[in-house]
Amino acid sequence: MSTTVKPSGSWRFRTRRLRSLAVASTAAALALGLAACSGGPASTNAVEGGSGGNSIETTLAFTLSSGFDPANASSAVATAVNQHIFEGLVDLDPVTREPYRALAKEDPVASADGLTYTVAVRDGAKFSDGTPVTAEDVAWSFERVLKPADPKAPPLMQGFVSFIDSVTAKNATTAEFKLKYPFALFVERISVVKVVPKVKTVDAAASKAFDTSPIGSGPFKMDSASKESGIKLSKNPNYSGPRPAKVDTMTWNTTSEASARVSDLQGGRVQAIESVPYLNVDSLKDKYTVEAKQAFNQVFLMFNSSAAPFNDKRVRQALHYAIDKDAVIKTALNGYGSPATSYLDEGNKDYQKATTVYDHNLDKAKALLKEAGVTTLSFQLDTTDNSVVKDVAPLVIEQWKKIGVNASLNTVPSSAIYGDIVPKDTFRVLMATGDPSVFGVDTDLLMRWFYYGETWPGQRYRWNATDRKTMADLLDKAAQTPDEGARKALWKQALDMAAEEVALYPILHTKVVTAYDPAKLTGFSGAATTGLYFLGVSRKG
Repeated sequence: MSTTVKPSGSWRFRTRRLRSLAVASTAAALALGLAACSGGPASTNAVEGGSGGNSIETTLAFTLSSGFDPANASSAVATAVNQHIFEGLVDLDPVTREPYRALAKEDPVASADGLTYTVAVRDGAKFSDGTPVTAEDVAWSFERVLKPADPKAPPLMQGFVSFIDSVTAKNATTAEFKLKYPFALFVERISVVKVVPKVKTVDAAASKAFDTSPIGSGPFKMDSASKESGIKLSKNPNYSGPRPAKVDTMTWNTTSEASARVSDLQGGRVQAIESVPYLNVDSLKDKYTVEAKQAFNQVFLMFNSSAAPFNDKRVRQALHYAIDKDAVIKTALNGYGSPATSYLDEGNKDYQKATTVYDHNLDKAKALLKEAGVTTLSFQLDTTDNSVVKDVAPLVIEQWKKIGVNASLNTVPSSAIYGDIVPKDTFRVLMATGDPSVFGVDTDLLMRWFYYGETWPGQRYRWNATDRKTMADLLDKAAQTPDEGARKALWKQALDMAAEEVALYPILHTKVVTAYDPAKLTGFSGAATTGLYFLGVSRKG
């Protein structure tokens, strides 16, 4: 077949309790100033100086491509902002990934059968507008995710909490959770739903306004977001939780241009930057603290698996076998990454090596194409404008030529990829980055992001119904399995299936490199995820 395709410090929960995605956010049509954030030129917003001990300035590596409503926020910028302005009952420390009580007054209390949990809201909790946080707000925040007004457009977070049947307010300060089945990861998983004021999100119109003008109970509040001034945050005067703001204001610049981020740091305009260019690591070490952390963050290939010839997994596998991942990591990442040997990165506590590992093997790649009846193959490789992807993609295209595959490169912002290109029938192959570990690091959550529900497997890579059901059944069965060993065995089956099918699968996992000025920040540490986090961080100098 000849085929041409056109275009508070960390608080640990008791061990006993730790044992015991559906619609994606396409680029939101953000009103007024926020609209300008979803794209724009690759240059930082101008920040001059700062206000010393009262202010933090930083530059992020992504532009804003979703709103801030935490039920649906998915962009790297929005999720990082939300960690500062919203709270869950329980939150995960963005650096250590350990759970700690945020809005919860005490540990969640489980019934004997594990099907009911009660959680009390901490005393004196208020939203940034001064209104009290009630159990009704807690119940509403979960119910709007579990049972949205439009069932055909479920919120992004719904897939992560499908084990919850209902949430109600027992009284003004205590919420009650009814579960469909005992879920061993309940305590840490409820962190994905941030509590919002019911009155501000009670209907579609209110929620739309809230998406651009969010109000939370976290240590900071968002004052503005625009192309000209970046994200402006200030201390929430009504915050009463365990991690109060230690500066009065923050300004977050956004740019996908690596050199601009380095210039911002070296010029003294900011005190921290994320996604340090790998070639700049050594030159920055003399003056700044540079932290490199192995991350789940992956560069992946995604195929339209309903369109020939990519509906044949042998073709998908061939393209993976043809990639010399070690060479790509050495050249494009300067060694700051690792070849994917599983969907999970090797630093994950639940890592299990997949049965199928795509070592560099040109002969096998050619043989698989021959078995699939593909003699010539040309297609458009769509990619996001992420700086790592822009460095990796040309190398991969050159390597594919060694097995007779030709790909043309089309690079556009993420908002255009998922809002325009991927939904079209002409879409064939995507290279992009993905990091659901911003929401949590357990296998169930990470697998559900890409392999469960409608958004990714159904609408994006068009996985066939049989494979989707098989994967969903594995994940659901694992979620209902109380024994840790048995649960891990089911996860292994799911990980092996993802590796064998490669409808969406990583090429490599990156290391996340952050740089900051230790003479100007106290208490800061880089995270092994996208985003920068300043909970408990002070400014000096």
